[in-house]
Amino acid sequence: MYSRLLSRPRGSFFLFGPRGTGKSTWIHQQIPAARTINLLREELYQELLAHPVGLREELSVVRPGSWVVIDEVQRLPQLLNEVHLQMEERKLRFALTGSSARKLRARGVNLLAGRAVRRNLHSLTPKELGADFNLTRYLQCGGIPLVITADDPQDTLKAYCETYLKEEIQAEALVRNLPGFARFLKVAALFHAQELDATHLSRDAQVARTTIQGYLEILQDTLIASELPAFEAKLRVKERRRSKLYFFDSGVVRALKSYRGPVTLEEKGALLEGLVHQWLRAHHDYQELFDSIHYWASGHSDSRVEVDFLLARGKEFIAIEVKATDRLRPEHFRGLAAIHDLKGVRRKILLYTGSRRYKTDQGIEVIPVTDFFTDLEAWL
Repeated sequence: MYSRLLSRPRGSFFLFGPRGTGKSTWIHQQIPAARTINLLREELYQELLAHPVGLREELSVVRPGSWVVIDEVQRLPQLLNEVHLQMEERKLRFALTGSSARKLRARGVNLLAGRAVRRNLHSLTPKELGADFNLTRYLQCGGIPLVITADDPQDTLKAYCETYLKEEIQAEALVRNLPGFARFLKVAALFHAQELDATHLSRDAQVARTTIQGYLEILQDTLIASELPAFEAKLRVKERRRSKLYFFDSGVVRALKSYRGPVTLEEKGALLEGLVHQWLRAHHDYQELFDSIHYWASGHSDSRVEVDFLLARGKEFIAIEVKATDRLRPEHFRGLAAIHDLKGVRRKILLYTGSRRYKTDQGIEVIPVTDFFTDLEAWL
C-alpha cells in the first residue's frame, strides 16, 4: 500500500480520478469509520434511481456531523439535492468520488458550490512509489495502482481500456457510435504529447470533423486525457497555437495503441514527456507548487522552437524541457536558450535520463528526471 501525497480536506469534497487510481482505497484510509454508499452496487443503484429520497433513509442512522462516502456519484447526480439537504440540516460531511465530471457538471454540482471543494487523484508518482519506482517499467506500464499491483500488468491494461469503453462510455451513453469512438481513441493515442489537429484526427479515425471536439471533451470529462494550452502572452490571433493532448497514464497510451513489450526508441520521447506532464499535474493538484502550466513556442514559424512546459507562479516562470536521452547534444538546449528573452523566466531546467547534474554557461540546469520528481519541492 502506497502513501499518497493528497491531503484530505477538512470539510466535504469531491474526489475525481480515472478508475483504478485508488480513490476508494485512499478515502477509506483517510475516513475509516465513514458510512459508505457504493453506487457500483447495482441493487442499491437501482433502488436509489427509482427513489432518490431513499438516501435520506440510508443516512437516518448516521450521527450528525459524521462523514459519509458516496462512491461513483456521477451515476446518480440527482442525489446531490439530498446531499445538499443533509449537509445543511444535519451537518453531515460528504466525500463524493467520481470517474467522470460530465453528468455532474450538467446536472447538479452547482448545488454544492462553496460547500464541497474539488480534489483530483492521479496515477502514482515517483515520490509516492519510493524505492519501487523504476522509470523503464513505468514508461512501459504506467502508474495506475490497479495495474502496478497486478500479476500481469499488460493484460490488466488491455482489460482496463476495454472496461473504460464499456462502462464509462457505453453504459453512460456518452456516444452513439461506439465503434467510431473506439477508432478515435486509438488514433488520439498517437497524438499523445503532440499538438491537436482535428482534421487529421477526423480523417484517420473516419469520424466527422464536427464530432471530434465532442469526443475530445469526453476524454477530458472522463479524466482520461487533458489538453495543455500554449502560452500566448502577446501572440496575434494568426500566431495562436493549438493545444497539446496528453493522456493521464503512459500504460493506457500504449494499451490503446495495442503496444506490448519493451518501449521502443520511437515511443520513448512522447511517453517521457507525457510522464512529466502527468507528474506536474499531480503535484499541482496535491501541493499547489505553481499556478498554471503551458507549453511555449517561439512566434517564428520558419525557425520555430519549443519548450515543453512553462510553469507560472505569480509573475515568474520556470521553463522545463524534457529529453529522452542520457547523451545531450547542443541542439537539445535550443528551446531553453530561445526562451531567455521571455520576461519573468526565473529558472530553465532540462530533464533527461542521464545521471549527472550540472549547470551550463547559459544558466540551464540539467537534472535527471527521476531526481527532479522524487524531490520536486526542492527544485521548485
